[in-house]
Amino acid sequence: MNPIYKAIEASAQRRLSYAEYMRLALYDERYGYYMRERAQIGKEGDFFTNSHVSDVFGKLFASVFLRLVERNYVPPHICEFGGGDGKFARAVLNEWKEKSPNTYEQLTYTVLETSLKQRARQLQTLGAVSEKVKQYKNIQEFQKHAASFSGIVFSNEFFDAFPVHVITKENGTLYELFITIDGDKLVEEKHPLENERIIEYLRERQLSLAEGQRLEVPLALKTFLLKTAKFFRHCVMFTIDYGYTDEELRLPARRQGSLRGYYRHKLIANPLCHPGKMDITAHIQWDALRMYGEQAGWQCVSLLRQDRFLLAAGILQYLEEHDDENPFSEKVRQNRAIRSLMMDDGMSAAFHVMIQQKGVNVHWDHIWAQREFLSFS
Repeated sequence: MNPIYKAIEASAQRRLSYAEYMRLALYDERYGYYMRERAQIGKEGDFFTNSHVSDVFGKLFASVFLRLVERNYVPPHICEFGGGDGKFARAVLNEWKEKSPNTYEQLTYTVLETSLKQRARQLQTLGAVSEKVKQYKNIQEFQKHAASFSGIVFSNEFFDAFPVHVITKENGTLYELFITIDGDKLVEEKHPLENERIIEYLRERQLSLAEGQRLEVPLALKTFLLKTAKFFRHCVMFTIDYGYTDEELRLPARRQGSLRGYYRHKLIANPLCHPGKMDITAHIQWDALRMYGEQAGWQCVSLLRQDRFLLAAGILQYLEEHDDENPFSEKVRQNRAIRSLMMDDGMSAAFHVMIQQKGVNVHWDHIWAQREFLSFS
């Protein structure tokens, strides 16, 4: 039996919270979307990530990471949350090896990846540089093998897949939305909000809902940051994702929330469609990441739209002059990828990069390649 239906029938109240539903739909060992054999990323999957545009994305981050290490802000250790199919790690390691063979010898690259099948796919992608990579199922397993971590922490579309609760306000009353069964279909039902952790989240975040508004409540994000606070010691963390600030959450256009699915490169408005067969995501709340990060000891350095970050980091240095008429040559493809990353209506327009630091005081003017493009917020 489908584990979602089984869990609902086994529940005393015959319902699941959205967070429970997402855990099963995405992470169930046999049924979950991220645990399946079929590729999720790329042309044959359901969505693209930045690292699938070109290796230039990973190369650029390698140059930023390397500057942090060469100026002795952090040791040459990288921890990537998620890791996908390993293309980002491969690009970073190959670029690092070419640019700094000496520090490459000391470099370690840790990937946290829930899916056993995805971990196997990563090793295939990494090839010769896989010797530098250690893989763990999750942060808890990593903590069993290391007392602490200092270095660079990176994630690309990681936090948006964390399970969230969903609440709404109707006729002045706050409700939590649950999943139940109607016939053979999954449907929503609402109940007056009773979850004290959600109530506490709204209070400490000073959030109030407008009439008719839906809001995702990322309790798992809060828990992750606070429970890993002592483990991450001297670090710089780069988080790439799509999300909203609190100010943006108040806009009328955001009133219906952001929880949705992606199935064969199509946006699916109803997250209850194709359970276990499609990606389910919610835009992260940047101010929540900032606030709980601060409680965990992370200082927020900046939140930049991705295209501005790429310019500041020096992506234009990777443009190459050429007279190659082959549209599929490496140089032409790289130049085309850079343009697609920098176009106003391209992928970067939807993404931001948050930089946080902990136990270090980086002089960021020494790190950026193009300071004039920076606009901190």
